[in-house]
Amino acid sequence: MKFINVNMTEKSINLNDVPQQYLGLGGRGLTSTMINAEVPPTCDPLGPDNKLIIAPGVLSGTSLVNTSRVSIGAKSPLTGGIKESNAGGTTGAALGHLGITAIIIEGQANDDELYILRIDHQGTASLIPANEYKGMRTYPLTQTLLKTYGEKSSILVIGPAGEYQLTSASIQASDVDGRPCRAAGRGGMGAGMGAKRLKAIVIDSQGKKTDAIADPQAFKEAAKAFARAVKAHPLTGQMLPALGTAGLVAPVNSMGAFPSLNATTGVMEGWEKISGEALAELNKKRGGNNTHLGCSQCIIRCSNEFVDKKGEFVTSSLEYETIWSMGGMTGIDDLDIIARLDRLCDDMGVDTMNTGVGIGVAMDAGKIKFGDGEAAIDIVEQIGLGTELGKILGNGPDAVGKHFNHHRVPTVKGQSIAAYDPRGMQGNAVTYATSPMGADHTAGNVVGEYMAGNLDPLKPEGQIEASRNTQIAMAALDCTGLCLLASFALTTPEGAEAFLNVMNAKFGAQLDPDDIPALGVRVLKQELEFNHKAGLTSEDDRLPEFFYKEPLLPHNKVVLISPEEMDTALNF
Repeated sequence: MKFINVNMTEKSINLNDVPQQYLGLGGRGLTSTMINAEVPPTCDPLGPDNKLIIAPGVLSGTSLVNTSRVSIGAKSPLTGGIKESNAGGTTGAALGHLGITAIIIEGQANDDELYILRIDHQGTASLIPANEYKGMRTYPLTQTLLKTYGEKSSILVIGPAGEYQLTSASIQASDVDGRPCRAAGRGGMGAGMGAKRLKAIVIDSQGKKTDAIADPQAFKEAAKAFARAVKAHPLTGQMLPALGTAGLVAPVNSMGAFPSLNATTGVMEGWEKISGEALAELNKKRGGNNTHLGCSQCIIRCSNEFVDKKGEFVTSSLEYETIWSMGGMTGIDDLDIIARLDRLCDDMGVDTMNTGVGIGVAMDAGKIKFGDGEAAIDIVEQIGLGTELGKILGNGPDAVGKHFNHHRVPTVKGQSIAAYDPRGMQGNAVTYATSPMGADHTAGNVVGEYMAGNLDPLKPEGQIEASRNTQIAMAALDCTGLCLLASFALTTPEGAEAFLNVMNAKFGAQLDPDDIPALGVRVLKQELEFNHKAGLTSEDDRLPEFFYKEPLLPHNKVVLISPEEMDTALNF
């Protein structure tokens, strides 16, 4: 268990044992705890006092399925509060195999400098000048780095948006095929990396220094049981392998909760053209791969490789959230245009959700016509060119709304909502408003409760409890490196028991079922404390006013839970 401490001001690197206070922590638990303890809460997020922390989960690098997620944390350039954004691909597993608990990047190189952080198969790190790569987009740069440092490398990289330090900038992670198409997209982590003057992190994926497992045989048996539970669940065993996350387009539209035309309606006209079913059929006909292995150790295979009319690769994976942001919010019903926009965002290094919502705001303000795909492509291209309009879009929907003086901007703490309208899913209204991360579906998405029929999405009763419980569960999950989708197995007795046995075998512990949510509460308390010290108040935990005043078709509902009620959600 090692920390790689990188000081960009001094150009120094130190390999240290994990300090006692951080032992046993990984992923979001580690990034949030360290930020709260070590980052001055009122510092400039793009200044030298902020830290960028990259941490695999505590189970990353083990044989457990679907545990390749990596958490990237910092004080957010977008929200001004604490942030953890995580990505799939191969990075989490690569760091786990090297026994690296975290990479901590502090300080700041000079404006005219740019570096690559290289970590070899022994875990030895070095800074390499990278000025020659200035301005490069992520796809050509990743291919160059793989040729230079070896195909068996995992890569984290920023594009032009990160170098410009735009607050929607992402950090792109390479998938199993070496393509930078997995994103730590939310919160502007790419701007934080750009502010450090770090263009890429190249990690040898052939490490063999995985942390010891206390009881290897018990771990092996529990891991097999958990894999069976993942395969047995109808969502992870059937729907996701067949349609990917795009399979949610139909049910969320049927619930009237698919925010469309900049959240002015809950059903997109022509949604059938961009549904998971339409995507799978079109891609299959063209020879694309609908069950692509995108992340290390994945047995769900929800990824796809979308190809164009000539059968040539465009992007991977075309996910539900991007189909919504680039399709539903903009009125674009052409999968080829949406796929091009997805590829462009990955190449520029920007969050597809913030960017698509920003385009939707510009369309709603009358500056672009809803449904104009070519205009959408043009404005995203401008991010890479560094034009004034490109930088406005790259700084997110709030910047777009301010520039065009438009009132309907669906964000909390500067971060866009996700593909579930809070008026059509009242529990997600609570999550968007109260999560320390800003509006973020992965922080506590209640959609599973609605699809299972456990909760009425249009009534206020039970929504605060559902959001609270889901936020706690997700905070704990993000410590482990386990994919959110695989967590559906935890809702079954077999899956929950197997996962608890995995954790106990890994650490030689005697955890009981209550210890998992206790970990989630601990993480959330750290995040809330940091935000309080950073100057965020309950007034920042508020949905935009239009969600309370503008009824959403087809149900004609507004958000029914008052801000004062929401304040009780995380009142631990």
